[in-house]
Amino acid sequence: MSRIVVIGGHGKVALRLAPQLVEAGHEVVSVIRNPEHTAEVEKTGAQAEVADVESLDVAGIAEVLQGADAVVWSAGAGGGSPERTYAVDRDAAIRSMDAAAQAGVSRYVMVSYFGAGPDHGIDPENGFYAYAEAKAAADTHLKGTDLAWTILGPSALTLEPGTGRIETGEGVSGSEVSRDNVAAVVAATLADDSTIRRVIEFNDGDTPVAEAIHQG
Repeated sequence: MSRIVVIGGHGKVALRLAPQLVEAGHEVVSVIRNPEHTAEVEKTGAQAEVADVESLDVAGIAEVLQGADAVVWSAGAGGGSPERTYAVDRDAAIRSMDAAAQAGVSRYVMVSYFGAGPDHGIDPENGFYAYAEAKAAADTHLKGTDLAWTILGPSALTLEPGTGRIETGEGVSGSEVSRDNVAAVVAATLADDSTIRRVIEFNDGDTPVAEAIHQG
């Protein structure tokens, strides 16, 4: 059994991820900002931990991560102001990576998005620009760490029921993917060391998740 800390525990992906990890025998700690979300999060089988990573420094986040075997970053400002987007999706995310290293937690899974990176191509006038810039900075920082990282790049998220099947690999263009399937990919990634130090972009598809992400 592993102890897995999910940052952004009340998000739509995280609420789908926690039950899968619990069912697989893991101890799950879901980090949430709003204490009013505690009951909903604990219904998933996870332990709710109230902590505002936006305001915590590296040492504060490291305290939250103590004793964990893996960290999943599934938090986000949710399309708020550009300032808050940078504060959460870039700055807090980067502090969480440094905190993971400080707490001795080597495994780190980042939920990013399909097409993320410095060459994202989003127009500065576009409302998505701050998020794209923040994710590019966070993902780039993560790649430069000594952590056993995986960056996941789901395409446009839907609320369709999960199929447990995706498409990934070279030549795949972004389309859409259910949040259920994203959660399944996160869970499978944590169980598969062949995903370490890889960027995995994916859509809904025809290949079972575990098979699709495994690199033999």
